[in-house]
Amino acid sequence: MKASNPRIPNAYSADCPTRQILDRVGDKWAVLILLLLRDEPMRFNALRRAIEGISQKMLSQVLKSLERDGLIKRRAIATVPVTVEYSITPLGATLAVAVDALRDWAEQNLKEVLNAQRRYDAARKDIAA
Repeated sequence: MKASNPRIPNAYSADCPTRQILDRVGDKWAVLILLLLRDEPMRFNALRRAIEGISQKMLSQVLKSLERDGLIKRRAIATVPVTVEYSITPLGATLAVAVDALRDWAEQNLKEVLNAQRRYDAARKDIAA
């Protein structure tokens, strides 16, 4: 492999910022939040109800990360108590298109992947016996 130019992103380099973005894309919670917000702005509790299994703490952390990355925006509405609404940004919408293709692939290939896992596990069980 050639020496990399420090000005050109190289995701294979340990210190490349591209990896931070790939980490976000690889985070199941971030993907699910982006896909939900693509359709409409949502409040915190609506997101929490829509995404089964996510804790309040995890949702809060992921929302902050997505906001920091410029993928979603947070809007506080002056009510008592304050209402907070999250929406996707144009940049986040472009990422949502890409991750939606991954979601679609996962749904279309779920049976094949599960069958492969069963075959693998059965073969390992036979080897261990």
